[in-house]
Amino acid sequence: YPWQHTRETQLSEFNLTDIEAILGAYTKVLFVRDPFQRLISTFMQGMGSSPSFSSFVQDVLDSGQHNASVAWKPLVNLCHPCLIQYDYVVMFGFLRQELGHLLQRAGLPVDSLLPKFTDTQVRWTYSWLSEQMFSELSLQQKKQLSHFYRWDLAAFPFSSSLLSE
Repeated sequence: YPWQHTRETQLSEFNLTDIEAILGAYTKVLFVRDPFQRLISTFMQGMGSSPSFSSFVQDVLDSGQHNASVAWKPLVNLCHPCLIQYDYVVMFGFLRQELGHLLQRAGLPVDSLLPKFTDTQVRWTYSWLSEQMFSELSLQQKKQLSHFYRWDLAAFPFSSSLLSE
């Protein structure tokens, strides 16, 4: 459908029939990441103006889901996995394994296109960092975050997420 839209055209600008046809014509890949790790990454990149992680989390909670930044908005509100049938869901932390499978299924040469990932190191680092940052939060903030991301936690297998406890 390249003649019908430009790079800036939003899918919501089409009617339902066109949306179904467009989505049916493409392979749909969704990249997902544990919501708590997304918060940590956003905070570490300085995208929040808060001096501490705890106050940043409070700002996120105070913003609410409808006014949330794309950086921390729940994935189900951004990507609509209940409405769009994604062909692949790729989990952060397993990129090498999952992207290799995706490239192979697409008939592309896996070895020449995949960068070197250090998934094991990334998972260990985020696990350690998550525990440190999580310990800074009050019990109420932890409960509120679990509620804020409840649909993400239900939709995706974030089994090791600190928010799912």
